[in-house]
Amino acid sequence: MVVGVNLHRLPTRLLVAYAHDRAFVDRTPAILGRLGYHIMTPEEFSELYENDDEPTPRRPELHIVDERRLAEVPEDEGEAPIPIIALTGRHGVTGADSRIVGAVKRPAGLHDLFRLMQQVFEDFPRTAPRIPTHLNVVCRRRGQEWNASMLSLSENGCLLRSPEPMPLGTRLELAFDLPRAGSLELCAEVAYQLVPDLGLVFSGVDPSIRDAIGGYVTEVLLAS
Repeated sequence: MVVGVNLHRLPTRLLVAYAHDRAFVDRTPAILGRLGYHIMTPEEFSELYENDDEPTPRRPELHIVDERRLAEVPEDEGEAPIPIIALTGRHGVTGADSRIVGAVKRPAGLHDLFRLMQQVFEDFPRTAPRIPTHLNVVCRRRGQEWNASMLSLSENGCLLRSPEPMPLGTRLELAFDLPRAGSLELCAEVAYQLVPDLGLVFSGVDPSIRDAIGGYVTEVLLAS
């Protein structure tokens, strides 16, 4: 059972994909939609705006394009180029289209696309999707143990509200429970402050634990 989490409403970015469904890992477009990246087909986008009365209809903010369909992407006609993320084979991008800002291998998965989109759109990009949480955490450091609250979680780290002060750079152990995955224990380091809370980065995480966290994040996003 997934613990109910209310995701903050994110600003929607409109993306158009010149690619078949099979060019994406299952559910990837749906999850990205939950994260504020609404991916449409060219036909859906045209239908959405064909009756737009505004003098300057909205343009897509990004194109996701199977490299074999680059010729289908319309020219920018004197406007700022719309950036392209190319979906490619194992050898990466071929050709010299200046609109291409990055490329991922087909079928494109959530994390690879999310990283690139963050690089395109965000001043402070994340490497993995993050969800708000309300999880109890046991913290351990130098023989001491205390309870804290986890306010958000990603594969790479979390936001912690702790009654015990911890300087930046502090290393500690965390133990917490996730639905289905059970009890997890891992090491983390205090990387930044988001007053009054602390941003922790996970270190040396076992792949099975990272997969469990990633699975939980994905499940919550799909259920939201």
